[in-house]
Amino acid sequence: MLQFRLILCLIIASCSLAVAQPLVKVSGIVYNEEKIPLSQVTVMVLGQAQRTVTDEFGIYTIYSTSKNFTIKYTLLGYQPQTFKFNERSGARIVHQVNLVANVNELEQVNITNKQNQLSNTTTINISDIASVPLVSGNFETMLKMLPGVSTNNELSAQYSVRGGNFDENLIYINDIEINRPVLIRNGQQEGLSFINSELVSKAKFSAGGFEAKYGDKLSSVLDIKYDRPDSNQTILSTSLLNTSLTTKRVLNQGFLLASLRYKNNTNVLIKQDEQGSYNPNFGDAQVMYQYNFSPKLNVSFLGNVNLGQFKLVPTNRETQFGTISSTLRLDVDYTGQEIDDYRTIGTGVTASWFPQPNIVVKFINSYFNTIERERFDINGSYIFDEIGQSLPSGNTGPVSQNRSIGSYYNYGDNSLNTQIFTSEVKVDQNFNNHVFSWGLKYDRSNYSDQLNEYNYTDSSRFVVPNTSKDIVLQNVVDVKNHIYIENYSAYIQDSYSLSNFAELQLGARATYNSLSEQLTISPRMLIAYRPNSNNKILRFTAGVYKQPPSYRTVRNFSGNLNVDQKAQSSYNTSVGYDYAFDAFGTRLKFTSEAYFKYSDRLIPYKIDNLRIRYLADEVSKGYAIGADFSIGGEFVKDLVSYFRMSVMHANEDLIGDSYVQNGRTIYPGYLKRPTDQRLNFSVFFQDRLLNNPTYKVHLNALYGSRLPIGPPQTPKYLDKYFIPSYKRVDIGFSKDFLDDVALHKPKFLDKNFSSVILFFEIFNLLNIDNTVSYLWLKDINNVQYAIPNYLTGRQFNLKLIVKLKNKP
Repeated sequence: MLQFRLILCLIIASCSLAVAQPLVKVSGIVYNEEKIPLSQVTVMVLGQAQRTVTDEFGIYTIYSTSKNFTIKYTLLGYQPQTFKFNERSGARIVHQVNLVANVNELEQVNITNKQNQLSNTTTINISDIASVPLVSGNFETMLKMLPGVSTNNELSAQYSVRGGNFDENLIYINDIEINRPVLIRNGQQEGLSFINSELVSKAKFSAGGFEAKYGDKLSSVLDIKYDRPDSNQTILSTSLLNTSLTTKRVLNQGFLLASLRYKNNTNVLIKQDEQGSYNPNFGDAQVMYQYNFSPKLNVSFLGNVNLGQFKLVPTNRETQFGTISSTLRLDVDYTGQEIDDYRTIGTGVTASWFPQPNIVVKFINSYFNTIERERFDINGSYIFDEIGQSLPSGNTGPVSQNRSIGSYYNYGDNSLNTQIFTSEVKVDQNFNNHVFSWGLKYDRSNYSDQLNEYNYTDSSRFVVPNTSKDIVLQNVVDVKNHIYIENYSAYIQDSYSLSNFAELQLGARATYNSLSEQLTISPRMLIAYRPNSNNKILRFTAGVYKQPPSYRTVRNFSGNLNVDQKAQSSYNTSVGYDYAFDAFGTRLKFTSEAYFKYSDRLIPYKIDNLRIRYLADEVSKGYAIGADFSIGGEFVKDLVSYFRMSVMHANEDLIGDSYVQNGRTIYPGYLKRPTDQRLNFSVFFQDRLLNNPTYKVHLNALYGSRLPIGPPQTPKYLDKYFIPSYKRVDIGFSKDFLDDVALHKPKFLDKNFSSVILFFEIFNLLNIDNTVSYLWLKDINNVQYAIPNYLTGRQFNLKLIVKLKNKP
């Protein structure tokens, strides 16, 4: 398979050296009849793959690969408009559009533009997905470039938002909530996320202050909409790491989306310190079908099968770390193996009914079944040395002191069967200046869990802790759990125009959780003010966010369940300012938001790589304060780039914790949360190569400051270690062989394909050793050492994306 992908990429690359000219660019602002900018308007070039949506200022930019083309503008509840263009190559057109409300349109009923304007979200530029060099290949990696989002693992799709953890993020696809596997410990085991990038047409992300219509989590919302195609299309994407095949079909009474994906990132994993036989295989199939019974009723079906297996037979490991004056080296020889696998089968059925032009009713049902199993039985015999300075030849210096010699053993045979059923009704209704929304939801989660794991450390032939002649097993977990949790929730929400320049949104959620037997109320508010200039938006949000207990939060280190746990709560407020302006000969957009989150009830936890281990029997209070900044636009003509920065501080205080030192009782007070990453900075910059618009360079750089961490089994007040700052630069180069303005095109490619783009990518360009976690070892003197587990090194990748031409 790997050889086939490489040969295919090289054949396409050798087919053409086309000389190209600039694309035709069309930009402008879309207004309504009252000259108020409209956001979330879909703008597409008919017959091409070009598609975008307007931002909160109504601004859009789109490109055409031909000189004669037609652009269509659509928004729910407004009459669609089309405009024909006949321009010269490289033309730059400014085109303003006014959309007229269509109260009689039933198939695309609008619940006005107020919800879009008031939504405290960032619209993700879908067209950038293919261009960003991503190791994991998962859509969620795009979020790591957004302000307020932090990460320190390129192999994973998980992310932290404004001091929250991975479990505090909501993900929706076509109004269906998506959940992630539970047993994943590290990015090596993580396969394909549910979100299929080739099927996405719109994506919005909120880092906080989100609406009452979204669910009960503390941190963020990612709202994905899959494509509703207007023409048939087939897309093949292949690289040295993954392959996907997608087809989109327009039917007489609806449409069909279908996709197959396969991922094998062995080439990346073999660059890690831990050597061995890696065999990661992940694949999935997704189908979405919508049938329109009438203009007033349609039913859509979403099906998914996701399979994955990670197998590792480790052989050896060599890790060097320390300072210039003291360099340490760990050499390990392994026996044993690790096998992790999972299977997810999910279905979602949504019926949309339009009884009147101003009413939308949605009935959403979904069922997901995930079976996970992890098996590891690994023994490591190690030598831990202090080595001298490197020799002039560059080789490692001689051993100056042996710190420890011994072995450690890890065993686990764990399995988890998760079943989640959800049924929900959503209603939106337009009353002139009001948009009133309400909904009811029921979900039931069943968990059948079996845990059997332990480990021990034998240093210098003594098992630590050395209290007897018998082997003492550590971190023993041997339990079976079966639990089900029911949630009943409802929300109401009203979006109201106070004037032509100000809008108000009020909402509230009520949730009853069967485990905590607790009814929670979460009021939320958002105010947006747009001055007469239309290029500024000022937002203020305030709200209460509750997260009911889940299986992950109630399970403690020993596997036992705290069924008396109550909902976590957070009180959020934020002020945001967005400003669009002209500078450097282009249109730029600056966004900023300052926030404060106070929590009087949190479940504290520790993070080991991707594994969140909750202190289920503890409760803490805490806060997060920070600010996010972003500026983006066409710093280089025709190519959008972004610069983003976030500052944040997150602390928590475990209620009732204390320890005795020198006869005195010490109360630790506020401590850093595991996600207390003070500074995050990201850059996604695009430029042309060789002054030719068909050759482009795509640079992605991330920086995240250090993170607090401590040994897994120690109290949190002893978490005085730090994971070093995360620094990574990825770069990609692309060539579009079938750019319409090219003077010469390969006849074979032009006859059979509408687009052929080849990417050459370099992951971790600077070959920086980033630490993701630590291996904790003790010697005979009970001195503990933190051995860094490094992430991936420099890696090259070829990626090819082709779109088949639709033939009559």
